[in-house]
Amino acid sequence: MKVEFGYGKSVQIVDIPDRNLDQVLVANDIEHERRGPDAVVYALENPIGSPRLKDLVKPGQKICIITSDISRPIPSFDVIPSILDELYLAGCKKEDIYVVFALGSHRPHTEEEKKKLVGERVYNEVRCIDSDPSDCIHMGDTSRGTPVDITRSVAEADFRIGVGNIEFHYFAGYSGGAKALMPGVSTPSAIQANHRMMVDEKACAGNLNGNPIRADIEESETFCHLSFIVNPILDEHKHIVYCVAGDVTEAHRAGCKYLDQMYRKPLKRRADIVIVSQGGAPKDANLYQTQKALDNSKYAVADGGTIIVIGACNEGLGSAKFEEWLTTANTPDELIERVGKDFQLGGHKAAAIAMVLKHAKIVLISEMDDDFVRSIFLEPMHSAQEAFDEAYARYGEDCSVICMPFGGATLPMPPEE
Repeated sequence: MKVEFGYGKSVQIVDIPDRNLDQVLVANDIEHERRGPDAVVYALENPIGSPRLKDLVKPGQKICIITSDISRPIPSFDVIPSILDELYLAGCKKEDIYVVFALGSHRPHTEEEKKKLVGERVYNEVRCIDSDPSDCIHMGDTSRGTPVDITRSVAEADFRIGVGNIEFHYFAGYSGGAKALMPGVSTPSAIQANHRMMVDEKACAGNLNGNPIRADIEESETFCHLSFIVNPILDEHKHIVYCVAGDVTEAHRAGCKYLDQMYRKPLKRRADIVIVSQGGAPKDANLYQTQKALDNSKYAVADGGTIIVIGACNEGLGSAKFEEWLTTANTPDELIERVGKDFQLGGHKAAAIAMVLKHAKIVLISEMDDDFVRSIFLEPMHSAQEAFDEAYARYGEDCSVICMPFGGATLPMPPEE
């Protein structure tokens, strides 16, 4: 069988013997009742664990809508207009409403980027600003010692609405919910304090029970309450196919369940060879982004197996700190030891790759220089077919293969889980 994988703006095709191909993991076939803005409007009219937004807000309140920055896939331009309409139904005025882009540890936006994110209407109707990690209010500390430092524009609001899509997150379990606050509008030191727990085995994709990072995030929210959330779920093409709204925890959990129905993929067994891609441009522009697909693929590979990662990475690694960690370490184990002692954003993804390397070989199909790829503990090859043929020869004609053409979205569930 020939399986196609996105690679930059082109594709890589791998011909795999039918007898060896266990599964091709794509989204489950679900009939979505509503899409796009219609799904958002329905969620707002049918909130979970909460009255309608129009019945919660009061005219004269300072209302803050927190939404994701440009590094996230949520189409805020399809979400926020319906939220504004709901606020106007309650008698709220445009001058009392503002949008805050949750930068986390990322760079500020240009005005054109802000307009692109929320759309012309929102940009022209209400004030749109970036969170400011240099101007935060300390609101307390969690039981795990994470400072709850929230950007002033959010901390001083009377009513806070969190907007963000729900997808699997490789150590917080899922995105969405209280993540709008932490790490969304917090400080680098607070984010580092929270994310340092990523080495805990329960801090993994699709897990909420006992996940210390998710628990810490949700404890942070109790210091600076999100009054309401609007969390869409996106398909592989980043279009809204479902949405939840309402209570920060109840609505979020309902959204997680829907995401599970779409993207959790039970496995017959772990495979000797896993072939994975982010799906092509722009999601595989650098290794920092491609790592997400790699991390999901670790649940599909057998111990001692091989993961073939297909990602153009035409922009290189994508993060200076990520590069510094990878290029200065002598062994993958050094990266894991380092993240436990000195958590740094960017470096944490280098440690995540090292954790996969403890169990599997990683072959990378990319545009990066071969010697450089070897220097960061990965094996370079020039085509996915070449990489598969080499792995097939090593494991033999009875080897098992799993393909993940949209590896950042689909979450394999091995039999033991």
